[in-house]
Amino acid sequence: MTSLAVSDHQAETATPAKAIQPVWVRIVHWVNAFAMILMIMSGWQIYNASPLFGFTFSRSITLGGWLGGALLWHFAAMWLLMVNGLVYLALGFATGRFRKKLLPITPSGVIADTKAALTFKLSHDDLSKYNSVQKLLYAGIITVGVVIVLSGLSLWKPVQLHWLVSLFGGYDIARYVHFTCMALIVAFLVIHVALALLVPKSLRAMLIGR
Repeated sequence: MTSLAVSDHQAETATPAKAIQPVWVRIVHWVNAFAMILMIMSGWQIYNASPLFGFTFSRSITLGGWLGGALLWHFAAMWLLMVNGLVYLALGFATGRFRKKLLPITPSGVIADTKAALTFKLSHDDLSKYNSVQKLLYAGIITVGVVIVLSGLSLWKPVQLHWLVSLFGGYDIARYVHFTCMALIVAFLVIHVALALLVPKSLRAMLIGR
């Protein structure tokens, strides 16, 4: 009876498990995913109107139907992505999440965790901590996100933002930078989704926090 009473008391006084992914992180994550998909698909339609390389994207994976429609979708998603991104950066720095989650990043740690990942020995027991590969990927994609927004702005307003265009080395180079960043984001999304499928509890954490 005493042991049962103690157990009941412990159950009543036990504090709920701390959320692995705070509410604000989950919200900005899914808003960002939605906006990014819209931007990528509409961006492919814009690309098709003036290809940089010897290929175009299938209409089945583009958005907008034609150049004008794609531009409308692209600009609408751009504002959503920019506002959401600014909220994410502001809260990430204000809460110290970036410092706690993404630092430090060391070459030795990245090499060791890459080897462990390739041999399927990388532990995923503690989802509250990122391994070195995750740190590098997340820090890198944040940087790519900033660059793609800046290059996109230079393509949108090349006269008004001529100084920004100059930073990229000209309008044509800005287009290549923008396309490269898009390709890196798509590659990141593929890896991100693949890892979420391999480690389902990470997806659950991004849905319900725990």
